[in-house]
Amino acid sequence: MAPAVAVASNQRDVEEVVKKLAELKPISRGNYSEKHIKGDGINALDQLPEPARNRFIRHNVDLSQGYPVKPPFEKIPKFVDEAFQIREEEYPYIERAKNADPEKKALFGAAKEVINLTKHIGTEIVGLQLSELTDQQKDELALLIAERVVVFFRDQDLSPQKQLELGHYWGQVEVHAQAPRLVDGISVIWSDYNRNNGLPLSFKNSRIGNSQWHTDLVHEKQPAGITHLHNDTIPSVGGDTLWASGYAAYDKLSPAFQKFLDGKTAIYRSAHLYIDRENPLKGPKYIEREHPIIRTHPATGWKSLFVNRSMTVRIVGLEPDESKVILEYLLSIFEKNLDIQVRFNWAPTKSGLGTSALWDNRVSQHNAVWDHEGLEPRHGTRVTSLAEIPYFDPESKSQREALGLSLN
Repeated sequence: MAPAVAVASNQRDVEEVVKKLAELKPISRGNYSEKHIKGDGINALDQLPEPARNRFIRHNVDLSQGYPVKPPFEKIPKFVDEAFQIREEEYPYIERAKNADPEKKALFGAAKEVINLTKHIGTEIVGLQLSELTDQQKDELALLIAERVVVFFRDQDLSPQKQLELGHYWGQVEVHAQAPRLVDGISVIWSDYNRNNGLPLSFKNSRIGNSQWHTDLVHEKQPAGITHLHNDTIPSVGGDTLWASGYAAYDKLSPAFQKFLDGKTAIYRSAHLYIDRENPLKGPKYIEREHPIIRTHPATGWKSLFVNRSMTVRIVGLEPDESKVILEYLLSIFEKNLDIQVRFNWAPTKSGLGTSALWDNRVSQHNAVWDHEGLEPRHGTRVTSLAEIPYFDPESKSQREALGLSLN
């Protein structure tokens, strides 16, 4: 048995290592280079694109503290256990779409045009301002998003304040512990800023950051529901985003494979890394949570395949090789089947206005295309409303089964 003095000394050494690690800068998402190309990683106000600046000025947004705002160092969690606890307590969730008129008469009746962009996913609403929606229209929009996966609104004069208000209506707004923001709850989506601060985006290395298939915040106890991205600065060519339907992906599976997957769970991880307090020298560690691999949407009652390449780690109960093979096949369904995808170009039809996309993370993946190579700016603000604890209802139906469509 080791002497008590030696054990105490080793414990103090470990505690000292943990203390020093906690004083380091937080571990960033992705493979950031050590060299910052421009700026100090905090204030990039002088680089803010003119359309975004004009939007902020028009809506009285205070930029006196710099832009984007980084959370104070002392408030950023360094250890995986403290990051895990941020939203560990369950909170009440109201599914607004359940209050909606199934025919969506208030929403559709006020629109100039409703355009389904593909058969399975994606709808554009023309002639409505998101800032002016009534509660009834917000409920109907939530149902439309649940059914069509992603809904688009061009030519929006939308303040960040109103965007945040909409997010609070649909659920608890996520405040990211590390991400640059305008204010708490409004994240900044600005690849140029990330690139200028170390993210090695290039033509040959474009599939990093948000340019890979992913679903937001799957590591949360109550993961993301509706995400609302408003792009106020859009390249003249390029900068598109793709979405893929989890409903349609599930319907691509054979009945036997569906039965095999129904009720199974998987491990989902965070995008950011943290220090393991119990084993700080082992290396960075992700937050991990277990959720159903097939989940039921509470508003539509439809089954959806809930996996994504970036953050689904393994299927619980399977051998590692079995899980790897099955996950690769499931991910390929999202990524290779063009008939269950929609690709959207954000360009507005009126100068000086922006475009909004609102999608349901419970039933989708998305992928931002970085083909403009930073030659033209792309900037937006994002608000994400968290939803229910994921669940699987064995009595629920697939989308095609519920709609009476062919299952072949």
